[in-house]
Amino acid sequence: MKTTTELELADIRKIASAAEAEAMANGWAVTIAIVDAGGHLLWLQRLDGAAPVSAHIAPGKARTAALGRRESKTYEDMVNGGRVSFLSAPGVEALLEGGVPIMHAGQCMGAVGVSGVKSNEDVQI
Repeated sequence: MKTTTELELADIRKIASAAEAEAMANGWAVTIAIVDAGGHLLWLQRLDGAAPVSAHIAPGKARTAALGRRESKTYEDMVNGGRVSFLSAPGVEALLEGGVPIMHAGQCMGAVGVSGVKSNEDVQI
């Protein structure tokens, strides 16, 4: 039987704090979402000035990265490359750059999703 490592609240706060610091250092108004390996929302933080829609997009990016165990940009690239069938894939949404899995010892523990600025800036956070 395999054992898994799970994100704990202290981990989530540390990740969220680092993401917020990067956003603030660049003057970016974003929403930061953190999910567990199953894509369940653990943290949602909408910074001052972030567009309301970003609070819907960020969790979707995180969920896609966690369930796929890869950056959400992978799916954006697939769709842009003509594999539009991914638009109807169940359980994944926000097939856009900005979702990054949280990996530890080769296991996906969850993911971070950011929305509110250009997608390459979202992923930087």
